[in-house]
Amino acid sequence: MNVIVLHIDDCPNWVEASDRVRAALDLVRPTAHLETRTVTTPDEATVLGFAGSPTILVDGQDLFDGIPTDALACRVYRTPEGLAGAPTTGMIIEALREKGTA
Repeated sequence: MNVIVLHIDDCPNWVEASDRVRAALDLVRPTAHLETRTVTTPDEATVLGFAGSPTILVDGQDLFDGIPTDALACRVYRTPEGLAGAPTTGMIIEALREKGTA
């Protein structure tokens, strides 16, 4: 499994999202490869399937089925605690299991 956290430099949430992804993977798929990638242009955003920062891709697919955009902007997630700039670790674990990747 290849996991990529796509982000923009100006997003304050991508590091926390990456940490949560790593924590989730350590629990359900410790051998998974995790990388981060900075998206710098609208064209790159389109090609990569970027849906705002941070976007979590698992084997090239958005883990949370975001709407692709070429806008270099932050993303908002609906969490049990309300709107947030990153999904919770629990949400990531659940999404990995639902998609059959855990």
